[in-house]
Amino acid sequence: MNPVPIEAPSHTPTASVPRALLHVYLLAVSVTTLGRLALFCWLHGRLEDIPVHERLLAFVYGLRMDTITISYLLIVPLLVLCLVPSAWARVASGGSRAYVLLALLVLVFLEIATFPFFAEYDVRPNFLFVAYLEYPREVASMLWSEQRLGLALQFVAILTIVVLFKRRRVFANLEPLLARPWTSRARWLLPLACVVFLGIRSSFGHRPANLSDAAYSNNRVAGEIAKSSLFSVAYEAYRGRNDGQRLARQYGSISIADAYRRVDAMLLTASDEEHPFLRTVAPRVPVTAPRNLVIVIQESMGAQFVGHLGDRRGLTPCIDRLANEGLTFLELYANGTRSIRGLAALSSGFQPLLGDGVLKRPKSQSDFFTIASLLEPRGYQTSFIYGGEARFDNMRGWYLGNGFDRVIEERDYDKPKFRSTWGVSDEDLLNRANQLFREQHAQGRPFASVVFTSSNHTPFELPEGRIDWAAGVGRASVENAIKYADFALGQFFDAARAEPYFANTVFVIVADHNVRVVGDDVIPAHGFHIPGLILGPGIEPRRHAGVTSQPDLLATALGELGLELRYPILGNSIFRAERRPFVMMQFNDTYGFRRGSQVAVLRADLPVDTFDVVDGHLRPAPHDPELELDGLALLHVTEDLYERKLYR
Repeated sequence: MNPVPIEAPSHTPTASVPRALLHVYLLAVSVTTLGRLALFCWLHGRLEDIPVHERLLAFVYGLRMDTITISYLLIVPLLVLCLVPSAWARVASGGSRAYVLLALLVLVFLEIATFPFFAEYDVRPNFLFVAYLEYPREVASMLWSEQRLGLALQFVAILTIVVLFKRRRVFANLEPLLARPWTSRARWLLPLACVVFLGIRSSFGHRPANLSDAAYSNNRVAGEIAKSSLFSVAYEAYRGRNDGQRLARQYGSISIADAYRRVDAMLLTASDEEHPFLRTVAPRVPVTAPRNLVIVIQESMGAQFVGHLGDRRGLTPCIDRLANEGLTFLELYANGTRSIRGLAALSSGFQPLLGDGVLKRPKSQSDFFTIASLLEPRGYQTSFIYGGEARFDNMRGWYLGNGFDRVIEERDYDKPKFRSTWGVSDEDLLNRANQLFREQHAQGRPFASVVFTSSNHTPFELPEGRIDWAAGVGRASVENAIKYADFALGQFFDAARAEPYFANTVFVIVADHNVRVVGDDVIPAHGFHIPGLILGPGIEPRRHAGVTSQPDLLATALGELGLELRYPILGNSIFRAERRPFVMMQFNDTYGFRRGSQVAVLRADLPVDTFDVVDGHLRPAPHDPELELDGLALLHVTEDLYERKLYR
C-alpha cells in the first residue's frame, strides 16, 4: 500500500529542489567568502605591489574556487532530494540536515584553521595539513602550546553554528518536500545535475578548472587568498602521494632520454642506463687514514638569523666563530621547506620529488643510495642520531633500510636534561652524539653520522638557565630557539675538541630548511637561503660566494674524507672547476630551478616562466628555453630514478 503523501505546510508553498540546493550553496559560500574577506584584510599589506582591481579579483577567482568545492558538496543532497522515496521522508530529511550541518562545520573549521596555518607556512592548508594528521600527538601538543586562542575560537564558532542551525530550523522544510512523490522530484535530477557538473568543472575549456586557476597574479599571496582551503585539503587527501604520473600532465612533458642527457650535461657525467650519474671522484687531498664524517643538520636555521650571513642581533656567536675556522658557504640554498627534503639532500644527495619525499615513498626504503651505503664497504660505522621519535616522516625505517647501522632516537636517552614536544633538547642530543663518537673511535674504525637537531622547532620549548633570552621577544620565540641551538652546538664543539676523534673528523654544519619561507613571489627564493660550513683537518678558512645546493655541500664534504669514492649524487663539489651549479627549490607544488641569477618556475597546470633574482626577489624576465627545459628535465629524472630504483 502506497503511503499517503504529506502535503507541504501552507507557509512553505514554494519549497522545491532547486531552492533547497540554492539555500545550501548560499550558506556555504557565505562562510567561505567571509573567511576570504578576513584573510584579505589580514594580508592586505602584502598586496600593495599590484593594482586595486587586481587585488579585488581574488574574490572573483575565489568565488570560482568556492563554486567548485560547494558543487561537490551538493552531489549528496541532489541525489537525496531527487531520488529518495517519499516513505523515507523523515529519515532523509534528518540525514540531509545532518550532512549540511557537518559540511558547514568543516568549512568553518578550515576557514579558521587557515590563519595559523598561513602564519606558519605562508600558504592555505595544503598537503602539509594532510601529512601532519599522521602525527596526532605532536600536532596536538603544538596546537595546545601555540594555538589555545585559535582552539577556543574554533570551539565558539562551531558551537555558534550548531545553535543557529538548530534554532533557525535551517532546512526545516525538507520533510514536506521529500514527502512528495519521488517522480515529481526526479524531473529535476538531470537539469540540476548538469548545473552541478558545470559548477564542478567551472570551465568550458578542454580541461576543468583546478587550483592553478587561482594563480591569476604574479603576487603569490593574491592567489592564495583566491584558493579554497577545503578544496586544497580534499584534493591532497584524494590524490594521495603517488605523484609520478602527475609530472607530464601538470608540469610538461619531455622525453626521458632527452631529460637524462640534459642532467648529464648539468652534472658533467656520462650516464649509462643501469647506473645513471654514477661516477668516480678522487679525493681533494689523499690521506693515509680515512677521516670520520659528522653532518649536523640544524632544524629550521635560516640565513637571516646568522651573524656571518648578515644578521646583527648576535644570535649565533658559536656558528659565526666556527665559520672562521673552515669552508663557509655564503649562498647555500635548501631544496625545500620541510625536513624530509633536507634530510634526503644531505644524507643521499637527492633532489626534491613531487609530493612525498623519498624518506616516505615505498620504493626507496631499501637499496637507495646514502652516505652509509657508500661508506660501509670502506669499514665505516654509520648512525643517524635524533632527539625525537624517529618514526616521524619514516626516518627510522628509511635510514635503517638504506645502510645505516644504528638509529638513536628519544627512547634511547637515559635521563635527558630536558624534553619538549619534539623530543630531548639539543644539548642532550649532541652529548649523546659525542659519547657515541668517542666509543666508535675507541673501536679503531672510522665512523659517519647524521645528527638532526630539533630544539629550533615550534612551539620552541627551551630549558631554563642555559642562555640569556633575546631582548624584545618572548621566551618561546624563534630568536631564542636559534640562540639555544647555537649554544648547544658550541657546547658540543667544546667537548669534541677534547676528544681524540676530533683531529681526524670532517664536520658539516648545515640547516635542513628555513624556519618559515614566506614572501609574495611565486617562489620566495630568499627564504631558501641557509647557513652551511665544513671544517676539519686540512680545510683552510675560506668563504665560497657561489650559488650552492645541499647536494653540492654533501659532495664537497665527501671530497675531504681522503678517499676515492663512486657515487651518483645529484650535485658536485665546489672544487670541481668546470661545474655548472644549480639549485632546485621546492615550495609546496611549485618548483624553482635556479642557475646563476635566473630562476625557471614550474607550476602545476601553468606554463613555465623565467625570472631574474633581484635583491632576493623574483622579477619577470624573458623566457630562457634552455633553463626551463633543464628544470623540467631534472624533475622528470628524479622521479624516474625513484620509480625504476636506479638511484643506487
